[in-house]
Amino acid sequence: MKELTRYFYTLFVSKGFSENIAEYLNLLIGIGILLISLWGIHFITKKVFIAIFKKYASKSKNTFDDHLVNNKTFDYLAHIIPVSLTIWIMPMLFVGFPAAEKYLQALFDIIIIVLVIWIVRSVLGAFRDFLKSLNSFKGKPIDSYIQVFMIFVWSIGAILIFSSITGKSIWTFLTALGAMSAVILLIFKDTILGFVASIQVAVNDTVRIGDWITMAKYGADGDVIEINLSSVKVQNFDKTITTIPTYHLTSESFRNWRGMMDSGGRRIKRSLLIKTSSISFLSQEDVIRLQKIELIKDYLTKSQQDIDLYNQEHNIDKSIPINGRNLSNMGVFRHYVETYLENHPYINKEMTIMSRQLAPTAQGTPLEIYAFSNDKVWKSYEKIMADIFDHLLSAIPYFNLEIFELDDANTK
Repeated sequence: MKELTRYFYTLFVSKGFSENIAEYLNLLIGIGILLISLWGIHFITKKVFIAIFKKYASKSKNTFDDHLVNNKTFDYLAHIIPVSLTIWIMPMLFVGFPAAEKYLQALFDIIIIVLVIWIVRSVLGAFRDFLKSLNSFKGKPIDSYIQVFMIFVWSIGAILIFSSITGKSIWTFLTALGAMSAVILLIFKDTILGFVASIQVAVNDTVRIGDWITMAKYGADGDVIEINLSSVKVQNFDKTITTIPTYHLTSESFRNWRGMMDSGGRRIKRSLLIKTSSISFLSQEDVIRLQKIELIKDYLTKSQQDIDLYNQEHNIDKSIPINGRNLSNMGVFRHYVETYLENHPYINKEMTIMSRQLAPTAQGTPLEIYAFSNDKVWKSYEKIMADIFDHLLSAIPYFNLEIFELDDANTK
């Protein structure tokens, strides 16, 4: 092989060219032939070697080899043959240039290091995609761990390349690196914080991919679609993407709705503002009228009997309604609300159902409805809640109650 690489040198010398010119011409022609050969070999390997593996991967039941193909692992492996051929032939072409030997060796070292890093990166990418396809790893921040490992790989590669170029030992470089540790920590502060945060998020199971989180400071309100070393990507409900630094998930507060999604219902917590002046005791005529409402008929009958019995036993003067025990329109309406919710087909009966009166305000007396819909899908949940309050707002006049509204008289 050595004689072939020197063929044109011998030929040009025999034709009367000077040895110096013959060396340069031999080198240029040799490099040209090598490049054409490398292109041919690379073309063949892509058409044969890579095609065979892709065909095998498409027919294989195992999905890992498909991820190897998608991450171009076989494309990078195909470079091994051309690189090996280059490392073997190039020194023979540069025989007449002994000063270039050191630079050639450094160049070959760099090519090998970069090729190995590419192969490692593609294999790790295949592992990442494969693990993400498994149910047990779907919510884990796999990207963070892969990125951390790749930082170490690139760091080792950079050290080896520096050592090859300068001719210094690795330990010399590491010693200098130790002296610059403070600067390095400052430069990679966010990366280090992100790495630590990723571990804390994974160990404490704070956030998973697919979780619905809310972080008002960053305008995030949607599903987590990616967790990596430096950031967490949240797809908001308007389809925009919000990026949050990973370490902020451990240093700041946010709301994770996973507990609600894993529970049996989604909470409904909303108040009706009742005009305070409309709250009053019920007269006998009012009770008789409200007894026509099916949901509270039995309640009113029993309650009124108990009240009448109590007032009779204690000789209560009922000429004034405030004396003794009485039913109020607000109290009966509260019972109606709870009974209505308990009979609603889309309210979870195994979770809290409550209608409670809050402290009066300048805008009226709030009547809070607290319950859980058994459908947690956002659109369905909003429809269920709207239907419930449509009904309650329509029912309020039957109890001689009024909803507080600001009008011109109130604002003057």
